[in-house]
Amino acid sequence: MPELPEVETIARALKTQIVGKVITSADLRWVRTLAIPSAAQFKKQIAGQQILDISRRAKYIVIHLNNYNLLVHLRMSGDLVVRAGKIRPEKHDRLVLFLLAKNGEECTLAFNDTRKFGRVWLTSDPEKILGKLGPEPLEKAFTVEWLFENLHARKRRLKPLLLDQTFLAGLGNIYTDECLHIAKLHPLAVSNTVTKKQAKTLHKAIRAVLREGIRRNGASIDWVYRGGDFQNYFRVYDREGEPCSICGTAIQKFTVGQRGTHVCPKCQKLR
Repeated sequence: MPELPEVETIARALKTQIVGKVITSADLRWVRTLAIPSAAQFKKQIAGQQILDISRRAKYIVIHLNNYNLLVHLRMSGDLVVRAGKIRPEKHDRLVLFLLAKNGEECTLAFNDTRKFGRVWLTSDPEKILGKLGPEPLEKAFTVEWLFENLHARKRRLKPLLLDQTFLAGLGNIYTDECLHIAKLHPLAVSNTVTKKQAKTLHKAIRAVLREGIRRNGASIDWVYRGGDFQNYFRVYDREGEPCSICGTAIQKFTVGQRGTHVCPKCQKLR
């Protein structure tokens, strides 16, 4: 599943490609892709809307229109692809938007989703969908003090808590494993046992890993998302049996909350 750096990379690319263009019509090819409104309302409301800006909130791509916001969550296998001209949709295209530039050039924005888990919302009130999300880890509201206080306000295992989008927005399986390794914290450590010093280290690690992931355009780890090279710099993720870059101990893999989890048993001791 694309995480914050991958979604940010896609959003930045789209911003250079489709901002300013007008949506002339929509082809909804898999009705369950659309969360809200109804298919008929969607086609009526989206037609004639100009794309004003594109941003990201957590793992959502936010396409800002004249009167609405189009929210896209890629889930497991989704991708947004811009194609020049009016060409025939591809096999796994679930939603196709037909766009027109000021100079008359046409293109399409296709939501391609092999596994059909991705969702799209067209809404005038995006906070109904985004309002329950936690703070953005790269913004000012995410401070060491906030992290320490909120870790201690809960009594949960660290990895499941960091993956909880209502706690902190944007982290997924890859980047959580990576930042916990940098912070030398075990994924099963209980949140309210983290010291102030450890919280400071974890805060720094989260920001560093995400910024590096964005700088490298994310990680290309499966057959869906391609383009980044952060996978070449993983410390623990997907490196089971390989030596830890810090101490040389073999990386171990186990399951936490049904998620494959990678740790160095020496650097990340469970105390």
